[in-house]
Amino acid sequence: MEYFSNIKTTKRFSFCRFFLLLFLTNFISASTLNFSISSNPSRINPILATDSASGEISSWIFNGLFKYDKDANIIGDLAQSYKFITPKHLKIKLRKNVQWSDGAKFTSSDVIFTFNTLNSKKTFTPYKTTFTKVAKLVKINDYEIDVFYKEPYFKALHIWMMGILPKHLLENEKDIMTSKFNKQPIGTGPYTLRNFAIGKDIKLHVNKNYFAKTPKIETIKYKFVPDPTTSFTMLKQSKLDMGSISPLQLDRQLKDEFYDKYTIYEKESLGYTYMGFNLHNKKFKNKKIREAINLAINKQEIVDILFFSHGKVCTGPFLPGTFAFNDKVKANTFNLNKSKQLLKELGYDKKNRFSFTVITNANNSIRVNAAQILQYQLAKVGIDMKIKVLEWQAFINTVVMPRNFEAIILGWGLSLMPDARSIWHSSSAKKGGFNFVGYKNNIVDTNIQNAEKTTDIKKLGKLYKEIFYQISSDLPYIFLYIPNSITAISKEIKNTSSSVIGLTHNQEDWIKP
Repeated sequence: MEYFSNIKTTKRFSFCRFFLLLFLTNFISASTLNFSISSNPSRINPILATDSASGEISSWIFNGLFKYDKDANIIGDLAQSYKFITPKHLKIKLRKNVQWSDGAKFTSSDVIFTFNTLNSKKTFTPYKTTFTKVAKLVKINDYEIDVFYKEPYFKALHIWMMGILPKHLLENEKDIMTSKFNKQPIGTGPYTLRNFAIGKDIKLHVNKNYFAKTPKIETIKYKFVPDPTTSFTMLKQSKLDMGSISPLQLDRQLKDEFYDKYTIYEKESLGYTYMGFNLHNKKFKNKKIREAINLAINKQEIVDILFFSHGKVCTGPFLPGTFAFNDKVKANTFNLNKSKQLLKELGYDKKNRFSFTVITNANNSIRVNAAQILQYQLAKVGIDMKIKVLEWQAFINTVVMPRNFEAIILGWGLSLMPDARSIWHSSSAKKGGFNFVGYKNNIVDTNIQNAEKTTDIKKLGKLYKEIFYQISSDLPYIFLYIPNSITAISKEIKNTSSSVIGLTHNQEDWIKP
């Protein structure tokens, strides 16, 4: 599953919990990890967390049945063991020593309750699409459950990385969407949240009932810092233990004393940024106008200006290094003359200029800067692009989800196991889905459906490469860039190490004097 990519927080964002592989030990110090967060979580509830802030905080509080180890292999989390009886029948045995942070026992009833709640007509979440292949769940006993699939499913285990909800607290809730639980969550994870207020710092405390290895650091404090410049200043002042660094800051604003205090980790991020068109809007129904815009954009120039050598041009919907990536699809050919010719064919000229408004979120300066570069580039072919910026929650709630836009600049944080359905299948274009640009293509739909039935990685790769090609050709998005993830972590923090799933894969072993 995916999250709206919004903020450069201290951990990697994704439904599949790359940023959270937590175990416990016996020793707990009274130390505090200081992070920053630039936007408010909307709902701290794993089945409703669609933005990166909500996903990040939820990841410390909830567990799924499965998770990734440091090498991105699937292992049990709340699940003790599993076995495929047939390709459509999965038997899961649950851990017996798990308690919710309020002391109640975790059982198979919680798993079934989570599944039923997610699929309720009253629950509006894009994650419904991930579970469409599940036919039913059968409770064998309190610690054993059978999952029956409608057909063999390539993500049969991955979908159960979704955080599980407590039935005993929510079974009588009338509306999960507006529940107080979403701001006062109770989970099974390594940390708990005692208080939450909009625009305030967020403090997490070690869960003394945690079933695994207790983290050695007692508290995690997220300082609410909407401005990335302020966050960087706090990092330089050693007020943060960990934080994101921009390429400009890395190349031109760090002095030797910073490197004395912090270790820098850099890797290609698991996310990309794009400009998406509302395909229900008559301005963008004709593919030729999208082609004209694409031809007028110099993506490499955008990457060079924004990231120096710390990023790359994005060519399609799935990330390099995954089975789904199609390396035969190249970046667009920057061609102003051809762009002007297409505009002329569509009836646009100096007297009748094509114009549209793009909206993005105010607390992401890189996106705002990208919009300004796009505005400058498009003006060269006579396209007037206006820019509007909004606070994150207003952007998501009044623009993105209700489809109230002409174009948007946004990003996706993706999982190591790509899943095209939630963003690209036509069924996800309805209310609550992630396909908010309204993209519909029968070939893509068919390939997604066929891919979901296969467990053959070669066949899966072939189908996904075809999906990649088709989407890139249709231009529902202008795929812009994949930034590098650059993170500074204090040298006071001991036992840190990098991993494909992120720096916090072994946070339970971190020590802060």
